[in-house]
Amino acid sequence: MTNSASLQDSLSPLQGKDLVLFDLDGTLVDSVPSLALAMDRMLQQLGRPPAGEERARQWVGNGAAMLVARALSGDREVDPELDPSLKDEALELFLQAYGDCADEQATLYPGVQECLQGLQQRGLKLALVTNKPARFIEPLLQTLGLEECFELLLGGDSLSTKKPDPQPLHHCIDRLGSRPEATLMVGDSATDVQAARNAGVAVAAVSYGYSYPLPVSAAEPDWLVDCLTELL
Repeated sequence: MTNSASLQDSLSPLQGKDLVLFDLDGTLVDSVPSLALAMDRMLQQLGRPPAGEERARQWVGNGAAMLVARALSGDREVDPELDPSLKDEALELFLQAYGDCADEQATLYPGVQECLQGLQQRGLKLALVTNKPARFIEPLLQTLGLEECFELLLGGDSLSTKKPDPQPLHHCIDRLGSRPEATLMVGDSATDVQAARNAGVAVAAVSYGYSYPLPVSAAEPDWLVDCLTELL
């Protein structure tokens, strides 16, 4: 595989592309404050001490069910002896709490609006591929003023599989009339990079976001950017 540095030196991320797929949390939006608030409300309802935002930043990135399991375990490594019924109860409480506060503290990262507008002006199609439950996506985008940016929104429960499985990426590619070689995935984690690899799609990663414990550069994306405007 060609390494990231040589690709960055020789090609533009958008060269030959007509579709860009974006991850949401950690890529476009810093949603950890809201996720941490919902997580702590869930823990308190179960009679457990809150974990706090700093620990939440180490636990996010693999979907709501995994965040809840890590919170119940008090560690990034999930306790294999966790009661399944407790996990189910905790997930329901978390999703209820997140539904109440999802839009309260989420903020766009610098350069997001400029990047999305620039891509639209170039005539590229944009889609959102996130592992966040689908029902939370549209209200969040409306709050942040991004509801008109994407032609397709895909959540982690929209299909039978989610990233890093390639199905969500292939679904967007097929629905929007593109091809894997004409598509760019943009994300912040190894999950996004692996999904792109599995789908045969080029991938750019942002250096910020929710890549833990290793930086996303360890996953060897084709491009690594500090701000999304660098894609333009």
